[in-house]
Amino acid sequence: MFDLEKEFLYDLNKEVKTGTTVMAVTFKDGVIIAADSRTSSGSYAVNRVTDKLTPVHDQIYCLRSGSAADTQIISSYVSYYTNMFSIEEGSQPTVKKAAHMFREFLYQNKQYLHAAIICAGWDPIDGGSVYSLPLGGSIVKQPFATGGSGSTYLYGYCDMNFKENMTEEEAEKFVTYGITEAIARDGGSGGIVRKAIIDKNGVRRKTVYGNKLKKFWEK
Repeated sequence: MFDLEKEFLYDLNKEVKTGTTVMAVTFKDGVIIAADSRTSSGSYAVNRVTDKLTPVHDQIYCLRSGSAADTQIISSYVSYYTNMFSIEEGSQPTVKKAAHMFREFLYQNKQYLHAAIICAGWDPIDGGSVYSLPLGGSIVKQPFATGGSGSTYLYGYCDMNFKENMTEEEAEKFVTYGITEAIARDGGSGGIVRKAIIDKNGVRRKTVYGNKLKKFWEK
């Protein structure tokens, strides 16, 4: 018998499972970030076309996983402070500075937040760089990073296909196929693939719609 209360009414004190897949990778001229577009709450897809590529500054972006509310407010705070820094100092903030701002917020509030961040971008000092900030507020600079529930399906794929100093085309294929494989396997990931190429010339956004995504056996 169909139980309406069991199916649709939730204990508000119970943790709600979320899902996503996000990736960032450095290439010789900058970084490429990518994400799926599904926002889920338990087994329910709340939004099919969420934009998870969140701008922090002109050439600095973050990728959010965990609680949408927590990550949105943290990214808005960091965006505010990086823009204030840019105005006061008269220079472009580095990706490292923005990443350490994220670390400060995440670490100081780790008992209250369910948030993980990948901070990536390009600056004149360090070029393209990627910082991973998992739950708890630690920070690690990496050549590539993955996050979200779909990332558990990508460890073998990344180990096999990543290489240093990839071209822009190679890096774009790397993240596109990665997100596609996670969408195929992870129930919390889905929708379309949004990408952003960040280098000294700025940011270029691209979208691959669901009917254009190649399956992993077709690549």
